[in-house]
This record gives sequence, C-alpha cells and structure tokens, in this order.
Amino acid sequence: MQNDAKSFGEVASGLSRSPLGIIALFIVLVYGFASLVTTFGSSLTASEKAPLVYFLVLFPVLVLSVFAWLVSHHWNKLYGPHEFKDEKIWSETQKLIASASLAAAKTYQSGSVLEDVEFDKIDKAVRNALQTDRSLDMTSWRNRILWVDDRPENNVYERQAFEALGLKISLALSTQQALDILVHNKFAAIISDMGRAEGPREGYALLKALRSREDWTPFFIYAGSNLPEHRLEAQQRGAQGSTNDAQELFELVTKTMIQGAVS
Repeated sequence: MQNDAKSFGEVASGLSRSPLGIIALFIVLVYGFASLVTTFGSSLTASEKAPLVYFLVLFPVLVLSVFAWLVSHHWNKLYGPHEFKDEKIWSETQKLIASASLAAAKTYQSGSVLEDVEFDKIDKAVRNALQTDRSLDMTSWRNRILWVDDRPENNVYERQAFEALGLKISLALSTQQALDILVHNKFAAIISDMGRAEGPREGYALLKALRSREDWTPFFIYAGSNLPEHRLEAQQRGAQGSTNDAQELFELVTKTMIQGAVS
C-alpha cells in the first residue's frame, strides 16, 4: 500500500511539472471524487445522483473542447523545458517557433510570398534573442511586455515570437486601460501602435502620459510607417524605437530587455 502511494506520488510529481500533466491530474481528481460520491453515496436519492451522472457524461466533452481550444490558440504553452531530454532540443524548438512566427508576421505585413522572406536574417535575430532566456529572471517583471493595440488580432504572430522565448505579454486595448494596468504592474517594455479609436496619434499620447508621471519603461512604437522622420520624432518624444517591421521590433525589444537586465 505504501509502495502504491509512493508510486502515485512520483507520478503526480512528474505530471505537475507540465501544463498537460496538470490537466491530466485535474481530470483524474475530478473523476475520482465524482465516482466515489456516486458509488458510495448510498444515502443519496436517484434525483440527487442524477447531476453527478450528467457531469460524468458531459465532463469529457468539456475537456475535449477546452483542449482543442488550447491546441488551436496556445499550443506553444503546452510543454516545458524539462520535457526535453536535451536542453539543446528545447532551445532549437524555441528558435523554430520564433523564426516561423516572425516569418509569418513579415509575410502578413507585406502581403508577399513566403519565398521573399530573408530567413537567414530572421534566424540570426532569433539566435541573438535566445540569450534572453539566460539573461532575464523569468519569474519577475523583467520578462513581461505590455502590448497596447485596439486590434490585437493584427499582431498575433509577433506576440508568438516573443512568447517562444518565454516572455509574457499582457494586452491593453486603449490608452486608459494601459495606464490603469501600469498603476499596479511593472513591465520590462511597452509596445504600442500609433492610431487607435481614441485618436490618430494615440501612441504618443500614451508615451507623454507615462513620461509625465516619470514612468521610464522602454517604449516602442509599432505602426504602419517606417519613415526616417517618424523614427526621429519617436526618439525625440522619449521612445526607444519606432518601426513597422516585425523582425526589427523583435530585435529592438529583446536587446533592450537584455541590456536592462544586466545593467
């Protein structure tokens, strides 16, 4: 009996180290408690047992639906480094996900075909950024980015590239929402679009509001223009960079985060 308990404890400990394992443990525990109540709840009437029976029947459908959603939208978060026997395999997996995401972002931006993407430059940018994992305290605010955009569906691939490095991204849909979030939270970097429903230069409005209250969080404009005069204006207003290129944004942000971590 003790050996069985020990074996179960070892299995549970192993499963608890990954998101998929935690989901599996949760399912086992829920089914275990429900089955015990249904089997040994002799004092329960048939009408009282009915909800449990319905639960046991419908729960797998719910789990399958949630799992399908996770696989479709957050598949890159369903595993962890410890699940790879070789750390180099984990690193290469991160690199491939980030590179593929940046390539998709650049293709989506320009409307060009995938063959036109300069994969060698993307590969170099990702390899340089992978040191983020070693330079940042991944449990603190130093691995967190606030992304301000009223149309976040336009930068899904860009966010996936950052998340492949283990960075966490919080979304804000407006200037006011971003300011509210920043009252109680700290971030290593802020990425903002320029025009939003609030105004055509709302990116600068957010930047001005932050600097006026002495919030010096590195700030990056990710907008539709990459003209030299717009890049210069962004720097003059206190931003650390301005671009319309996904790869350049990736390089600017990760480089700044690494420098901030070691300084």
